[in-house]
Amino acid sequence: MATEEKDILRGGQFLVKETKCEDVFTPEDFSEEQAMMKDSVMEFNDREIIPHKARFEAKDYALTEDVMRKAGDMGFLSVAVPEAYGGMGMGFVSTVLTCDYISSGTGSFSTAFGAHTGIGTMPITLYGTEEQKNKYVPKLASGEWFGAYCLTEPGAGSDANSGKTTAELSADGKSYKINGQKMWISNAGFCSLMIVFARIEGDKNITGFIVEYDGKTPNGITLGEEEHKLGIRASSTRQVFFNDTVVPVENMLAGRGEGFKIAMNALNVGRIKLAAACLDSQRRILSTAVNYAKERKQFKTPIADFGAIKVKLAEMAASAYAGESATYRAAKNIEDRIAMREAAGNTHQEAELKGVEEYAIECSILKVAVSEDVQNCADEGIQIFGGMGFSEETPMESAWRDARIARIYEGTNEINRMLAVGMLVKKAMKGHVDLLGPASKVQEELMGIPSFETPDYSELFSEEKIMIAKLKKTFLMVAGGAVQKYGPQLEDHQQLLIAAADILIEIYMAESAILRTEKNVKRTSEKEQSAQIAMAKLYLYHAVDIVEEKGKESIISFAEGDEQRMMLMGLKRFTKYANYPDIVDLRIEIAEKVKAEGKYCF
Repeated sequence: MATEEKDILRGGQFLVKETKCEDVFTPEDFSEEQAMMKDSVMEFNDREIIPHKARFEAKDYALTEDVMRKAGDMGFLSVAVPEAYGGMGMGFVSTVLTCDYISSGTGSFSTAFGAHTGIGTMPITLYGTEEQKNKYVPKLASGEWFGAYCLTEPGAGSDANSGKTTAELSADGKSYKINGQKMWISNAGFCSLMIVFARIEGDKNITGFIVEYDGKTPNGITLGEEEHKLGIRASSTRQVFFNDTVVPVENMLAGRGEGFKIAMNALNVGRIKLAAACLDSQRRILSTAVNYAKERKQFKTPIADFGAIKVKLAEMAASAYAGESATYRAAKNIEDRIAMREAAGNTHQEAELKGVEEYAIECSILKVAVSEDVQNCADEGIQIFGGMGFSEETPMESAWRDARIARIYEGTNEINRMLAVGMLVKKAMKGHVDLLGPASKVQEELMGIPSFETPDYSELFSEEKIMIAKLKKTFLMVAGGAVQKYGPQLEDHQQLLIAAADILIEIYMAESAILRTEKNVKRTSEKEQSAQIAMAKLYLYHAVDIVEEKGKESIISFAEGDEQRMMLMGLKRFTKYANYPDIVDLRIEIAEKVKAEGKYCF
C-alpha cells in the first residue's frame, strides 16, 4: 500500500522537515470518483440552494430542513459514514470535498450541513458502542433524523469544560436525569437527536450523552425562540432547556468524564471541514466580483481594467488558491494516516480518531487562515460592487454577513491560534516533533558568521523555498526564545502565542501554495501554470511581511540587550529576499487571467 511506503510527516513536522512537492496532494490529484462527486455536489448546490438564496435570507427554516433531506437522499450526509452503518464510507478527502462544494450557496445551509454531518453524527461514529452506532448512525446518514450538538452554555463558551448542566443517576441505576441550559445550538429546531454534555456529580470533566428528541414527547426538553443573527439567518439556532430529561444509561457516549475529550476531538474534524466550507464561497465571491467589474463602467472604462480593482481581484484569487492548497494537503495527510493505522490493525474508529488528532495543529491553522481570508474576500467583493455591494439586492452583503461567524464557531480564532502553538510545544515535549534540535541550530547560526555566497536561483521557486526555510528558522528562533524564557508559563503570555501562531500559519499556507504549484508545473509547464506561479509568489511575499512584523513584535517584547539585538539581526536576515518579486506585475497577471476566464479558474 502506497501509504505505508512513504514516510508521512506527522502533524506539525512540516516546520522542521522539508516536504517534497511530490508528497503533497492537490485538487488536481482528485480521482475520477472524487471528480464525479465534486460535479454532483456542485450540481446540487446550483439546483437546490443558490436559486433559493432570497428564501434563506428571509429565514425560511423549513427550506433548510427540506434541502437537508434532499442532501440525505443524494447520499451527501453519509460520505464519511462507514458502509456498515448505511454510509458511503468514502475517504477523508472526499468528506472535505463534499463540504467544500456544498457550502457556497448560503451559510445557512452550510451551517446546518456541517453541524449535522460533523459534530451531530461523528461523535457517535467515533465514540459510540456497536449498539449505539447501529441504532442511530443509519438514520443520521440517510437524513431521516438530524443531529444537534449541545455543548455551549451561557457561562461556558471557549471554556467548554466549565458547563453547569448536570446528569444525575436514578435510584435504580437505569437512567440519568439531565438538568441545565444550552445555547447557540445549530439545528435545534428540527433535530431528532442531540449530543448533550453534562457533569455527573462533582466530576472534573463533563460526560457526553445521546438524547433523542421528537418534539411530541418533550421529556423535559423545551426550545427557546429562533435567534436573530447577523448572518446564517435560515440556520436554526436556539437555546435548549433540560428539566429532568430522562436518558437511559446505555445512551452515555464513551465513558464517564470523557465528554471533554469527545468535544475536543469532534472540533478537530469540525475545524478542517469549516476551512473547506469557506473555500467555494471564496471562489464564488471572486467569480461574482470579476463579472460585475467587467460589466460596470466608470469613466467609459470597465472597472476591471483599473489597477485599483486588479489589486483586489489578484489578492482574492491568491488567498483562495493558498487556502485550497493547504486544506487538501492536510486532508490527504489525515486520510493517509487513517489508512496506515487501519493497515496496522486499528479499528476504523481508532484510526479515524488518531488520524485527525495527529493533525490537530494543521486543522487549527486552516480554520483560522481560511475563515479570515473568506471574510476579507467578501469585504473586497462589497468594495468592488461599490454602493450596490451594500444593498441586499446583490449577493455580496449576505456573503459578508455569513462569513463573519466562521471566525467564532469551532473555537474562536484566538483560541485556535493559541492551541496551534500550544499543541506544537506539547508535541515537542513528547518527542513527536523535534523542535529543540532545529531551534538550537538556529541559535548557533545566529552566533556564527553569515554566508555571503549567492545561491543559484535559476530554477523555479529556488529562492521561494529558501525563503520558506528561513521563515521556519524565524519561528524556531522566536518560539524557542519564548519557551526558554517562560517555560511552561508561556501559555500565560497570550500575545506572544498569538504572534507565534501567525508566523506558523503563514509558513504552512505559503508553503502549501508553492508545493502545489511546483507539482503541477512538473506535470504541465511553467507557461500553463504562469498565473498559479504568480499567486504562490504573491502569497509568499505577504507572508514574509507578516512574519517580519510578528517576529519583531515578539522579540522586542521578551528579549532585551544583546539577545534582542542578535535576534533582530537574525530576523532581518531571515526575512530578506535576494531578489524581490515585482508585486505589481504579479497582480496584473493574476487579475488578467481571472478577468479573461470570468471566474476563479484554478
